[in-house]
Amino acid sequence: MIKKILIGLAIVLVVIQFIRPEKNDSNDSTYDISKKYNVPAEVEHILKVSCNDCHSNNTVYPWYSNVQPVAWWLDNHVVDGKRHLNFSEFTNRPLFVQNHKFDETIEMVEEGEMPLESYTNFGLHPEANLSEEQRKILIDWAKAQMQYLKENYPADSLKMPKRTNR
Repeated sequence: MIKKILIGLAIVLVVIQFIRPEKNDSNDSTYDISKKYNVPAEVEHILKVSCNDCHSNNTVYPWYSNVQPVAWWLDNHVVDGKRHLNFSEFTNRPLFVQNHKFDETIEMVEEGEMPLESYTNFGLHPEANLSEEQRKILIDWAKAQMQYLKENYPADSLKMPKRTNR
């Protein structure tokens, strides 16, 4: 009985290797954050190694992303990350959303919520672990972008519209 269960499990594991999610590897930079905002080399490097795998349209996949069901888990993680913040589509969003995303970036980095522990645990992606200096660089940069928006756009265009009850 156990032998049949193990054989069945092995067959399932082999079959699911052929069911793969679509890769997140678009090179379209039409609405990339760098098209509108100043992204210094230091910040670009931090975003590249700590953020872009989940928050852009260009994920660099580790070797284990070729093994199911891990690839499905990673795909879900990337889709969810892009739903919250996508640096590749950043300038395609309304100004109030862009401003809000800078504010959320500051909050998440200050509170140590980003990058996620699941991204850096077990020695995975050690380059993504942000030092205090890198956190400060990223926070200061996001604050400067918010200041840029404040200086160049009307205040009401930077505020989230109030929801009306219907």
